[in-house]
Amino acid sequence: METAKYSIFEIRKRAVKAVQCGLSIANVAIAYQVNRSTVHRWVERYKIAGGDDGLIRKSVEGRPRLLSGIDNHKWLSIVLKPASVFGYETDFWTCGRLCHVLHQKFRVTLSRWTMWRRLRDAGLTYQKPERRYFEANEKERQEWIKTELPKIRRASKKYKAVLYFEDESNISLTALLGKTWSPCGKTPTQRVTGNRGGISAMSAISRNGSLIFTLHEKRITSEEIICFLKQILKHHKRRHVVVVMDKAPPHTSKKTGSFIKSQKRLHRFFLPAYSPDWNPDEQVWNHLKHQELKGHQAKTKAEIKLLARKKLIKMSKNSHELRGIFFRCFVAELL
Repeated sequence: METAKYSIFEIRKRAVKAVQCGLSIANVAIAYQVNRSTVHRWVERYKIAGGDDGLIRKSVEGRPRLLSGIDNHKWLSIVLKPASVFGYETDFWTCGRLCHVLHQKFRVTLSRWTMWRRLRDAGLTYQKPERRYFEANEKERQEWIKTELPKIRRASKKYKAVLYFEDESNISLTALLGKTWSPCGKTPTQRVTGNRGGISAMSAISRNGSLIFTLHEKRITSEEIICFLKQILKHHKRRHVVVVMDKAPPHTSKKTGSFIKSQKRLHRFFLPAYSPDWNPDEQVWNHLKHQELKGHQAKTKAEIKLLARKKLIKMSKNSHELRGIFFRCFVAELL
């Protein structure tokens, strides 16, 4: 057991109590892994204070923080701007980049660990940004909120319909690896297959935590989309269904459109172009790949299909988790 950097209050109390009960200071020091002079000091402070108050750790002045002389708003305003504003190729901040910029601006030299602590103290966390496509038209997205979103609400209310967001994905044999603890300098290894390939998958998620899915070992076409829509209608035999999807070719094809027109209980709406961040079903695939299938050991398409089905069935039974996944999306809050 390693010695603590400082003894906590309870340890001091127990050590003094042990001395009062007749144990020698030398034995107490060995038991609590401290120096004998430290135990002597605790006993003396206890006697002077006449009780446990003498054992309370007193705050002392330390070395002033290096950023204490700089207004918090000044250096935080740097972090909240893209790093590219300060000459870097990308917009992302690292502790090293921030240390360099603060040295240039304020002539303050900080270590990366100090910068990490100061960022955490300021309420900032190290996060992975969401993708936002260059091709996305913000004007079109805002227009969609004004025009299409009210139509989705009206259709859901008029027909008392179940609202689903639908999406497709590819599940690869190449496993995404997570992190684990390991001795410093000894990178752990994970055995995975070197085979290439994967399976296609479709799912639809509703705001009440329902998940419907299907898996295929071939590319998804209009025929698979139609079969999946039939699966959703079969799942809700007497209710109308509103399905929101992106503008992928299988969704907008004449064949898919003809089928939807022939179904009185089915109502389809499209998301704006290049807006996967507005589809809650994207988060289903994100959770499946980064959590449920992290470091998977499947070696063939059949094995990954079986494993993915098992994990999706498990997810479909957890409506609380699925509701959380659904409402992570910005659009979900508007419905």
